[in-house]
Amino acid sequence: MTSTGMNMMSKIIFYEEKNFQGRSYECMSDCPDMSSYLSRCHSCRVERGCFMVYDRNNYMGNQYFMRRGEYSDYMSMMGMSDSIRSCRMIPMHRGSYRMRIYERENFGGQMSELMDDCDNVMDRFRMSNCMSCNVMEGHWLMYEQPQYRGRMMYVRPGEYRNFMNMGNSNMRFMSMRRITDSCY
Repeated sequence: MTSTGMNMMSKIIFYEEKNFQGRSYECMSDCPDMSSYLSRCHSCRVERGCFMVYDRNNYMGNQYFMRRGEYSDYMSMMGMSDSIRSCRMIPMHRGSYRMRIYERENFGGQMSELMDDCDNVMDRFRMSNCMSCNVMEGHWLMYEQPQYRGRMMYVRPGEYRNFMNMGNSNMRFMSMRRITDSCY
């Protein structure tokens, strides 16, 4: 099956209440504002594919990675303080992965190139900070702490010149992981 065919099959169902109760909304693509479908969202079920969910409209705020499974009370499981307000479908990527990370904003300072997961930027590259990146291939999750812990941010191919301007003013990214087939 082509990667496009796999993306067409992605599906997440949001529920207003915990334990899959209340009104529901089925989503198979990006949704920048869920308020027109549900007044709140406290549980979800990912039937196919992977999604990033956000606690603010327009893909802003805290982000959470959701793979196939049931999340009956994701607020307590993931420490979310509010309900899901927007979601983005993560397309399946088949091929190589490549990303350049930079110590300073606007691609300044030390540069390192990744083609695989990195559990600790400081240990591997001797970089104390990662303030910008250029994703050439693949889809990645960046974490604020080593060992893929803490808050995360989804990045897809493109230039990210300044993480501080993206609503992540007090975050430093210290580990990165590829979103691979095994996530689906």
